[in-house]
This record gives sequence, structure tokens and C-alpha cells, in this order.
Amino acid sequence: MHGDASRTPTVKVISFNIAHGMGMDGQVDLERTAQVIEASGATIVALQEVDRYFSARSFYMDQVEWLSERLGMYAAYGANLNQEPYDPERPNRQYGNATLSLYPIKYAENHFLTQVITDVYNNEQRGVLETVIEVDGTYLKVLNTHLALKDEELELSVAEILEIAGKSYFPKIITGDFNAPPTHRHLSHLHHIMTDVFLKTKRGDAYTYPSPYENPETGESFKPMTRIDYIFADHGFDVREVETIETAVSDHLPITAELVWTQKKVSTAILVPTVLPAKQKN
Repeated sequence: MHGDASRTPTVKVISFNIAHGMGMDGQVDLERTAQVIEASGATIVALQEVDRYFSARSFYMDQVEWLSERLGMYAAYGANLNQEPYDPERPNRQYGNATLSLYPIKYAENHFLTQVITDVYNNEQRGVLETVIEVDGTYLKVLNTHLALKDEELELSVAEILEIAGKSYFPKIITGDFNAPPTHRHLSHLHHIMTDVFLKTKRGDAYTYPSPYENPETGESFKPMTRIDYIFADHGFDVREVETIETAVSDHLPITAELVWTQKKVSTAILVPTVLPAKQKN
């Protein structure tokens, strides 16, 4: 921590897989996404599936810059896909995670996570965006991620994220789309050393996927069936309020948590399970 210890930093965090702004109706409208974030009152915003100049699906927009300006927030971006443009006159096509904040972002680094290549699932490069945010004189570390469906890769990714989290003494928040339910065995270590804010408030049944929607053309009905989006916080945070926001502007429901750093003396050491394989070069 840093700064005036007499202050008690309070933040409202939102985690939201925005699906590049595509709603359950198949329409891409980033203004709808921005309105949901704005109405939430969040001061720290962790977004997944964010495009920068990616393709016609999101109108080749820089969604990070647009959202940052629209919401009046600082922004950091972690491009897990960084591909050559179709048109050499355009910037690289990027896709990844973005963290926005009403408070200054003092440090940002994107970390690639180890891939497990298979013939069954999409072998997309995954990553975790690390930011350090200064809130009322206190530095908070926020880790924003979107993990793979593959069990072997999920296990490695969780261990690597905890390794990154354990390298500083700042209060930590880990958030994102983990593509796994709370009972998944590879999340057990994370649940042990961090606070799952929804379990803390006895809201473990607050499902986040898929978003509720009635298709007017086909009559098909969707409703949330599982919880795969999370906000984990250090045990030194007091969890004041959590919410799942009902909306159909993405296939995931956004989740929020109001957190107060109580400045309790907590263990800063994070033990990483087993020995990790050698990191692939980025």
C-alpha cells in the first residue's frame, strides 16, 4: 500500500464480457454496452472480448478508445490476438481484455498464458491484463482475464495468474470470464486464497451465462444457467454489495461488487500449486 493510511479506499468493480458489443439480438451497438456500464456506477471496469480495429464485425473501431472517451475513464488494453490487417493501411487487428478506471492507472502489463494445443477446442491465445490503480493514495492490483474451456489449460492459467498476483504487496482483485463454474476443481485453490465476492454474500446462484432473451422470430428462450464470471478479492476487502445486472446487450451478464479495503493485516504470500512448465515465449 501507499499514501495516506487514514483513508479507506472504496471501489465498485464491474466484470463484463461484452462480446465486442454484440447483443443477444445479434446487433452490435457499443453505446448499449456503455450505457450498462455507466448505469452500474462502477469505478473500475474489467472487460473481456474487446476489439481494436479487428474486423467489420465491430466496424474496425478502436473499442478501447471509444469506451474510454465515452465513459471518461483511464484505459489499459491487453491484446491476446494481434494479427496483421486485411488492408496494409490499417492498424493491426487486435482482440483481448480492457480495464478502465475513474482512478489513474499507474502501471499496465499484459501477460500471455501458457497454451495447451488440442484438436478439440479453439486454440486461442489467452492472457491476463495486470494493472495497478491508485485509489485515494492506495495502490490496488487488478488482474483481468478470459480463460480457455480446456481443463489442462485452465489449471495452468489459474496457477500462472496466482503467480503474477503474488509478486506484489498491493491489495489484489482478480476478475473476468473463467469459463468454469464455481465447483470446478481447478478453481478450488483460487477460492481458498481469495474471496469469491458472490459466495461471500451467499449469492453463489447468481448465474451469468447465457443472458436472458426471448427471440421474437424463432420463439427461442434463453436464461442464465451457470456462473462463469467472477470477482475475487483479497481477504482484506469488505464486500459491501454485489449484483448481477440483467441485460441482453451481451451473451454474458455483467457482475458488480462494492469493495472497501479495510487495511486488515492479510497474508501477501500466494502459494502456487505444483511446478509450472517452462513459459512459452510471447
